[in-house]
Parts: sequence; structure tokens; C-alpha cells
Amino acid sequence: MVKIKFGVFLPFYAFQARQPMLFGQIRDLVLECERLGYDAVWLDDHLMYNDWPILECWTTLSALACATSRIRLGTMVSCIAHRNPALLAKTAATLDVVSGGRLEFGIGAGTQENEHIAYGFGFPEPNERIERLVEALKVAKRLWTQKKACYKGKYYSLKDAVCEPKPVQKPYPPITVGGTGKLLTRKATAPFANRFDWGFLPSIKEYKQRLEALECDCRAVGRDFTEIEKSCWPAGQILIVQNQSELAEKIAQRKPANLSLEDFKKTTLAGTADECTNQLQVYLDLGVTYFMLYFADLPRTEGLKLFAEGVVEKLG
Repeated sequence: MVKIKFGVFLPFYAFQARQPMLFGQIRDLVLECERLGYDAVWLDDHLMYNDWPILECWTTLSALACATSRIRLGTMVSCIAHRNPALLAKTAATLDVVSGGRLEFGIGAGTQENEHIAYGFGFPEPNERIERLVEALKVAKRLWTQKKACYKGKYYSLKDAVCEPKPVQKPYPPITVGGTGKLLTRKATAPFANRFDWGFLPSIKEYKQRLEALECDCRAVGRDFTEIEKSCWPAGQILIVQNQSELAEKIAQRKPANLSLEDFKKTTLAGTADECTNQLQVYLDLGVTYFMLYFADLPRTEGLKLFAEGVVEKLG
């Protein structure tokens, strides 16, 4: 029987603490995810958002690797523009060694223009960002698998580059390619990904259409579609309750005043454990084996606990 896996997304905006308490809040939440049996935690890769305090994700994951023992550690997703891809590959290999083989390597082409410009990275057109992503994946795979890596591309190059020690996971850490664009899916996801991540899609119809498109892209590049693990976000956020009598109160606490209840429910999976399980079953029937979860009540842990006890234990 195929194991169903659950990853918890912990974006910077889920945390309310200011320095010096921020890392402690993240660490404690990750330890709770590990205790509850979740398979992985995922940090986003942002450097700034207005004046919000944000910890750099790879440094933070390294610290979390030493604080944890089982849970896997992922980037959702690391932006290729933020680091030279050879350095990123070396960083990833190091984290995989430090964590004992627990890295989930999530990578994407980048989307936040203001952030790129502020840090001096530039923000080229989507086609170029995708080309850079493809080259970065080629660079990383060479460094992770070859004794001496050479590569000459349009944007990046290697000349007898050595990456030692190699990652613990063989042949390399699983690659999750994030993004939904047709060109990105064809050029990066189909040939390179071990798992895809399309973020939350508003309908099961759209999810099916993207699966069909990815299968066609895999055929075009000679890739076995079944080699790519199917992942999904069952909702933009999850608001789980013990019983229906709590639901209206919880929604009132979380729904923005200017948002209708109908629109709130379009992106929020709100209900009991059984209702959440039924919603996930739609994706299980399509072969999904990995669920990405963002809990609306973070950094509180009530939702994490209810979901772990009522859904993860049942399906995982």
C-alpha cells in the first residue's frame, strides 16, 4: 500500500514573534509537527516583505536539522535568483548531510518582482527565468552525481567543480518543482521533477487538466509520468474543528470582514476531520500521495493536532 504523506507549510507570515523570539517559535512549531507525525515541514524562500522579520530559509533549515530527528525539511520553494545555482547545490548537499538525508529540495523560477529588484537580482521576463531554472537544475544534478562536474550554459557554467560530500540521499534529494505555467511545466517539471507543486488550484477540474498536460509533456521529453509523485494543496488554508457547532465561530474569527462567506469557502477547507478526509479522497482517487497543508490558525497548534489525530492517523 502506498504511503500517504503530509507536509506542513510554514510561511513567514504564519509567525508573529519579533526578534529574538522568532526562531524559537518556528523551532517549537516544527518539533510539534514532528511529534504529531507529519512527514515534512516546508519554509518559503523570501528575503523581505515590507519590514516583516524573515529568517533566511536555508540557514533556518540547517538549525532545524540539528533540533529534529525524523521530520523532513523542505523549501517551498527556493528561488533560483537568490543564489548562484552551484552554491545552492552545495548548500543543499550540506543540509542533506547535516540532516541525515532529510532534505526536500523545492525550487522555482521566482515570482516576487519587488523583492528581486530590492536585492539587486533583476527580474527578467518569465521565459528567461524558466531558462535559468532549467540550467540551475542541470548544474545541481551534475554536482550531486559527478566526481568533477562540467557545464556550459547560457547563464551558468562549471569547470571541474567538486561537490563533496555528496548528498546522503541517492542519487540526490527529491526535487519538487514549483509553478504552474505551461512553459515551466514542459521545460522544468516534466524532465526534472520527482514531485510537482502547483499551489492551490480552485477546482478539481483544473487539477485534472494540469495532470493531463503534464502527462503529455512527459511523453514529449521521454519521461515516465508515473515517476513524478502527485502532490496537491487541498485548499489554500485549512480550518479544522472538532464539531459543527464550532465552525461558525472559527470562521468568524478568521474571515476578513470585507470577504463574503462564499468567497472565503472557495479557498478554505473548513470542517471536521471527517469532512476534511472526504475532501482529500477526491484527490486520492486521482493518485495523489502527497498533501501540502497550511493551517489557518498558525502559529497556534490546535489545527495541527486535530488534523493529525483525525486525518493523518487515518490516511497516513
